[in-house]
Amino acid sequence: MEFIKLCISIVKKNYLSILLGIRTTLVLSILGTLFGFVIGLFVGGIRAIKLDFNEPLYKKRLKRLIDYIGKLYIDIFRGTPMMIQALFFYYSLRSLFNWTPLVAALTVLSVNTGAYMSEIIRSGINSIDKGQIEAARSCGLSNIQTMFNIVFPQAVLNAFPSIGNELIVNIKDSSVLMVLSITELMFETKSIAGSNYRLVETYFITALIYLFLTGVASYVLNIIEKRMTHSKTSLPQSATNFENLVLAKGGSDE
Repeated sequence: MEFIKLCISIVKKNYLSILLGIRTTLVLSILGTLFGFVIGLFVGGIRAIKLDFNEPLYKKRLKRLIDYIGKLYIDIFRGTPMMIQALFFYYSLRSLFNWTPLVAALTVLSVNTGAYMSEIIRSGINSIDKGQIEAARSCGLSNIQTMFNIVFPQAVLNAFPSIGNELIVNIKDSSVLMVLSITELMFETKSIAGSNYRLVETYFITALIYLFLTGVASYVLNIIEKRMTHSKTSLPQSATNFENLVLAKGGSDE
């Protein structure tokens, strides 16, 4: 009982700092996930594109170079801790960009998330039936048109659980960005614990807050996923129409 009273007392005395930390954590995690998704969509989409056999040699070499750069980017940001990335890029590029710790933290979180998102998107694209892509190309759509109109919508739907999971991961992993002294939840927690010397109670409160934030995020993502699955049934129909057009075209040629 005394433990609960101490926790309530800490919240009452420091609720403004806690709210500030929650706000910064949510801003970082939500924006970092959105920007990372855009990066992942671009990198993963380019890596998933397959060139035709009759494409010019320079295009094949350029595609091979882009794939190599993309894989290097993914390996670096997935293979090193985000804390090290934040410290390295903030201090090494601070004189060049003159950025604030918050901007640097958001940049690192976005780029780090983009590395994971690119593989999620690429896996989602590879899960699409190749017949749909061939049907779209046979109907006169270019590679880019096929990607945006046929492939990307289905790939995002297929990969949405993994994409949403990145938001939950970012809510928790944003805590390592306290090394840049930004006022996120973990930084505020450390400051509160250092002033009241109640480490167990203070970190217990923070653990509950993280649990609450990730729980709400999971609930919202589940609702979005259920609503998106209702529109998913219309996508195979469009793909079937493409395939029927191809079959009709083949029959007319005969």
